[in-house]
Amino acid sequence: MYRIAFIIAAFLAVALGLLVGTLNSDTVSVDLLWVQMQWPLGLLLLCVLVVGLVIGLLISWIFSVMPLKARLRKAQNKES
Repeated sequence: MYRIAFIIAAFLAVALGLLVGTLNSDTVSVDLLWVQMQWPLGLLLLCVLVVGLVIGLLISWIFSVMPLKARLRKAQNKES
């Protein structure tokens, strides 16, 4: 069941990526402090989405998963 859900989610992600890429094919200038690049707008949008997702997951992991793991470790040490 999970394999089918993963395949459907992957297919939808690829389809959405292709849709965003084709509808936003204009080239935009990305000016960072040390480099200037010319990227298609669709690629830039998808890269920003991925970076935001990774940063959000990392923050969530740091502030919720790590404290819960520490509490679990402390509770397991008390039982021993």
